[in-house]
Amino acid sequence: MAREFHSPMRPGDGFFDSLLGGDDPALVQEAADTAATALVRGARDSDDPAVAERILHLAESEGIETIAEVWSGSPAESLAGCLWRLYLLRSWVYADPVGAAREFEAGRAKAQVAQVVAGVGSPPGPEELKSMVDEVLRGIVTSDFADVLLRAAAFARVVAAGRAALDPDADGKDVRNMLLLSEQLEAAGHAELAQRLT
Repeated sequence: MAREFHSPMRPGDGFFDSLLGGDDPALVQEAADTAATALVRGARDSDDPAVAERILHLAESEGIETIAEVWSGSPAESLAGCLWRLYLLRSWVYADPVGAAREFEAGRAKAQVAQVVAGVGSPPGPEELKSMVDEVLRGIVTSDFADVLLRAAAFARVVAAGRAALDPDADGKDVRNMLLLSEQLEAAGHAELAQRLT
């Protein structure tokens, strides 16, 4: 399926031009960190209820692809790395909601505690999963960021268990990738609780 093109969001003319060329990796990381901090910490200080909806739909409506590319190289224990992983998870659910629902359903019995923490409606159909992942991302603005990370981690853990249950003979790479994503988000959630996530 062809991806619809969106013009990248740019804070100013040429802001990322030199950064994306790879001239200075330190500047690229600084740009990623600054943008992530503005989204997570700055949005929380806003009194505008529409901010949560704008953040939720940033990937589709604002052309987040350019800045997400910068986030993709960020460490998992950074705000930028967390946002990359959250948007990656949401993009996957929206790209394959039926497959995501099937994997989540298969993992529910194997990861019961994580299933409760994830907070997906029952039965977990495609629309329920999309609703849950949107609710998690709205939490970037409307709730504690640690909760956002821990719910996303729990969701990824259930999906990993589901993948393992559905295809026990596979090489396990997809399971390991989802489990790693879960572990990274969970560690970041605990770092946020300890006020160590920057």
